[in-house]
Amino acid sequence: METIEIHMEPRETDGKQKAKRLRREGRLPGIFYGPKAQPISLQVDMKEFVTRVGGLEGSHLIRIKSASPLLADKVALLKEMQFHPITGRVIHADFYEVDLTEKIQVNIPLHFVGKAVGVVRGGILQPIVREIEVECLPMDIPEYINVEVSSLDIGDALHVTDLSIPAGVVPIYETNLTLVTVVPPTVEEVPAAAAPVAAEVAEGAEVAPGEKEEKEEGEEDEKA
Repeated sequence: METIEIHMEPRETDGKQKAKRLRREGRLPGIFYGPKAQPISLQVDMKEFVTRVGGLEGSHLIRIKSASPLLADKVALLKEMQFHPITGRVIHADFYEVDLTEKIQVNIPLHFVGKAVGVVRGGILQPIVREIEVECLPMDIPEYINVEVSSLDIGDALHVTDLSIPAGVVPIYETNLTLVTVVPPTVEEVPAAAAPVAAEVAEGAEVAPGEKEEKEEGEEDEKA
């Protein structure tokens, strides 16, 4: 896996107001931490972060470029991002330090490729999970794993043991997890025909007895 270089610098941590000012100035507040590192509050150019990292899928290694010896040439994974509840803009990022010589556990996205036989026959492809957890060395982290579904007929399923996993990558699971299946087509109930709207009674048409009596009484009143 290639690493992405991003410039970061330490920042002061004087509460929310400082963080808000950083964002107004186009910088993203964050934190760098790990099992062998003391947490370091940092800042990164917002535009650089969004352009190079913000929209990427899966896990990616980030090599930090910095004037600070506390951060320079450290390698990290983007562990978590926080978003504004209204605008949806990223407002904070967590970077987790990794040792390139030690295995780590990460979640990898699944890409379902091909058109299942069962889908051609009217079934519906139903993914059960869209990512799996694996263990590997940081440089062996796959961007995603393809799941070939072309052979699946209605009622068939693929499990984690059916995956074609890159060398050095070991999936983590307790049971043979189902990844995707093809279910039968949904049969919708035909709604009962709506009752016909009663047509207006035409002149000379048959009327109910009660209606006939009312009509006759009305005619007599008019003659009187």
